[in-house]
Amino acid sequence: MIEKKQVVQKEERAVIVGVITREQTERQVNEFLDELEFLAETAGAVTVKRFTQRLAHPDRATFVGKGKLEEIFQFIAGRDISIVIFDDELTGSQIANIEKVLKVKVIDRSDLILDIFARRARTAQAKVQVELAQYQYILPRLRGMWSHLERQGGGIGSRGPGETEIETDRRIVKDKIALLRKRLEEIDRQSLTQRKERGEFIRVALVGYTNVGKSTIMNLLSKSEVFAENKLFATLDTTTRKVVFEQTPFLLSDTVGFIRKLPHHLVESFKSTLDEVRESDILIHVVDISHPQYEEQIEVVNRTLQELKAFEKPTIMIFNKMDLYEANTFDKWLEPEVKEEILATLKRDWEVKTQGNCVFISALERRNIDELRKTILEKVIQQYRERYPYKTEFFY
Repeated sequence: MIEKKQVVQKEERAVIVGVITREQTERQVNEFLDELEFLAETAGAVTVKRFTQRLAHPDRATFVGKGKLEEIFQFIAGRDISIVIFDDELTGSQIANIEKVLKVKVIDRSDLILDIFARRARTAQAKVQVELAQYQYILPRLRGMWSHLERQGGGIGSRGPGETEIETDRRIVKDKIALLRKRLEEIDRQSLTQRKERGEFIRVALVGYTNVGKSTIMNLLSKSEVFAENKLFATLDTTTRKVVFEQTPFLLSDTVGFIRKLPHHLVESFKSTLDEVRESDILIHVVDISHPQYEEQIEVVNRTLQELKAFEKPTIMIFNKMDLYEANTFDKWLEPEVKEEILATLKRDWEVKTQGNCVFISALERRNIDELRKTILEKVIQQYRERYPYKTEFFY
């Protein structure tokens, strides 16, 4: 009997690079690089080292200075490092210039996020959205990234008179973008029809920064099995479930997480998926309170909601991962009275900021879930009463 050899995919080893400018402090850049490292891990790479440089503005040709580029080259030379990831967007010419020096593959944060989205896309809609965003990313970088794109149209007569390879490549990409947009419009029309068929139910959408526990909360509230994982962008496709609390039905949707420096063309491509957010009646903004920069993450989500024109909707703030927050904040020698006072102050502050529309939970430990259900139910009933004052069948 012949034994089959198991094929193990080799883990990529990466170096990450960030620039400290007038607009970004060293602390902020290190936070961005922490996130970039997590993104790289999500994509299947392990970060070996990070490099930072202080610059008034990025170098037009190589983004970082030539001295820093040489330092990076000296580090990766002779080591098994296959990729260098920059935290900010690079132009096609910058990528080409850097690769000439470093002799390894070079990508930026946008390209890394697109790669993760491409791996995570499951439905036809998500796959078309990601492919559209990838071609929109490629188009302005064609000249620098490569000199020839595979002729998908191909054949005699496919090239116009006097066209150069780069002009032909641009035309191919633009045609592909137009085709993908048309396909996305068709899928959007089908999705719109499906949403209209949901009837008169109040719609509740889970929103938040990526990896804050939205899918875990979705599973708890709807008793469904939505994929949840401790990685960025575990959920790409919107999942909607009918939920009934105390005989009051509503629709609950889990949506794609937001992130800092999310590529604009990716936001544009995914706006149809985020229609679920725009058309919802209530937002549940989930926050990972154990994260050191959770308030900055709240701001990122709020800015994205403003861009989607959904910021003014009735919102419940759910501060998740209280178990981790307490583990990170309190040591074992802290007196219980002091701990209780710190927690009480935290809750009072956020109750004032949210006008009482907040709940502190641990989805993992199922802590305070009953209060969460009660808060959501009150909001849902309030929305039913405002929308259908002449109906009584939703309330018991």
